[in-house]
Amino acid sequence: MAKKIAAIVTDLVEDIELTSPKEALENAGNEVTTIGFEANQTIKGKKGGEFTIDRSIDEVSPEDFDALLIPGGFSPDQLRKDQRFVDFVTYFLKNDQPLFAICHGPQLFIQTGLTEGRTMTAYDTVRPDVAYAGANVKDEAVVIDNQLVTSRTPDDLPEFNKAIVEILG
Repeated sequence: MAKKIAAIVTDLVEDIELTSPKEALENAGNEVTTIGFEANQTIKGKKGGEFTIDRSIDEVSPEDFDALLIPGGFSPDQLRKDQRFVDFVTYFLKNDQPLFAICHGPQLFIQTGLTEGRTMTAYDTVRPDVAYAGANVKDEAVVIDNQLVTSRTPDDLPEFNKAIVEILG
């Protein structure tokens, strides 16, 4: 059965970290909804891609989705300044719902206060931050901790995409 996946993004997302997992999830029969500050807003990726936001954060509830995707780039750092996005991520962490983050995506976890004891990876400059926040950090292509799947860089996308599709069944 198709799952509904929320992808939270804004400007300067790492283009391929949005497009590649989104494509893998959709090819597996799932529905991915991009969520940002405003519905129908066009955001720009770090590499020049343009993406249209499907829904505003104010229009959705985390309970509407089966999983959450957080692509990297500079998008997560901007989103973590907004409590609405932090609360959205908190729901998935607290309820051990499928949560997929790559590169700088785990920056959002720090704001939730829920990294203590979780095992994850992230981009090399983010790994110390999540470690200081209490996470067990590994330098591996994909780290799976229950329903939490994390990866480091675009080079890890093949393994990341395979893992997230498998978690959803």
